[in-house]
Amino acid sequence: MNFLAHAWLAHAGSDEFLYGNLIADGVKGQDLTAWSPEVASGIRHHRRVDAWIDRHPNVLKAKRRAPSAQRRYVGIALDIVWDHFLARQQAGEQQHQLIERCYQLLQAWPAPQRLSTMMPLMIKHDWLHRYADFDFTCRAVAGVGQRLSGPNRLAELVPWLYEDYPCLAADFSVLWQECRATLTSSGGTTEGGDYLKMVKVKGINDGGGYA
Repeated sequence: MNFLAHAWLAHAGSDEFLYGNLIADGVKGQDLTAWSPEVASGIRHHRRVDAWIDRHPNVLKAKRRAPSAQRRYVGIALDIVWDHFLARQQAGEQQHQLIERCYQLLQAWPAPQRLSTMMPLMIKHDWLHRYADFDFTCRAVAGVGQRLSGPNRLAELVPWLYEDYPCLAADFSVLWQECRATLTSSGGTTEGGDYLKMVKVKGINDGGGYA
């Protein structure tokens, strides 16, 4: 799952918990003591979601349908494509408010270093709303491929994404229903905290790479 899906699964929690879910891909290692307890809880929740998604039968099935030459990279593309289906499915005021909440958090607290360039672009160009447009989603997939070494295998996957769209939509319908039932979490923390009152944490710009 990508940013929007992680936000939906964590939106019932505090702002610290949601923030941890949003920046988790920029944090390396198991030692999270540099972060406040609620942010660390969000990072751990994000990782649980990713591990669960990677093992889901519908995800494995979609990967097997992908062209063999690009199969190694298809998981990256699928994470973004799932956000496309979610952006369309959940379109409405509640999603708009959630997206604005995410943008406010990411503006108030900078992302870890290797996400620090991408996050302002995501906010400026409103990626989370624009994922509802599949053409935009595919351009985002190809854009990630430009940051990887060697040929742009993600761009090469784009024709397959269009071709397989009905099957991917069906996969997502089952995946999201089960994911939401299993992994929606408030983090077990105080909910509804004002993002401007976050506990100050050390090393906020010292995270690792974006997976």
